[in-house]
Amino acid sequence: MSLKPYKTLMTEAQDEFIVNKSRFIGHGCPCETEEAALAFLARMRAQYKDATHNCYAYIIGPNMGVMRYSDDGEPGGTAGMPIIEVMKARGVTNCAVVVTRYFGGILLGAGGLVRAYTQGAVAALNAAGVGVMHPTARYLMEISYPLLNRMDFFLKDEPVRVEDKTFTDVITYTLVVRCADEEGFLKRLTNLSEGAVSPLRYEEVYLAWPEEDAR
Repeated sequence: MSLKPYKTLMTEAQDEFIVNKSRFIGHGCPCETEEAALAFLARMRAQYKDATHNCYAYIIGPNMGVMRYSDDGEPGGTAGMPIIEVMKARGVTNCAVVVTRYFGGILLGAGGLVRAYTQGAVAALNAAGVGVMHPTARYLMEISYPLLNRMDFFLKDEPVRVEDKTFTDVITYTLVVRCADEEGFLKRLTNLSEGAVSPLRYEEVYLAWPEEDAR
């Protein structure tokens, strides 16, 4: 596959805070396309149609080729620009951030607005979680019941994610591992099972992995 790893958001999430009686809600969402980002924005505007402002920014493309932002009625440069600057500083793409404001009656001034919308963008990214999109292999792996405890203990320390585990006459795991970690994982698995376990690699996709996961 030709894509290189890139940072994006792990999930859609939000967080909120109060500044001088104004309520700010930072929303973050992964978006593969500009159409998806605009759909997310429309959904936020509909959900918070009674808000004073729904300021936003989005960045699309592995090379950050599409960047858009809006102050949505706040003084120029005090909302959309701070949001997108936070996103650029974190290096995220294929995602959108909306910071909703309910005015509390106290003017914040230009500097206060910049700080508040910067905080809103940081809150949105932290809530959604920043991850890195990596080429990832998906496996099916069957084991016998006597190996269950040893396998679960082994997998806890491996750079894999177990997506599913079913119990029939055997135990079947569905798991994913980054392609960069694949060779080492398979060698350790062979050693653990003395060659008795042969997982089936059936798909290669791009998945988000936690930014701090450097294993």
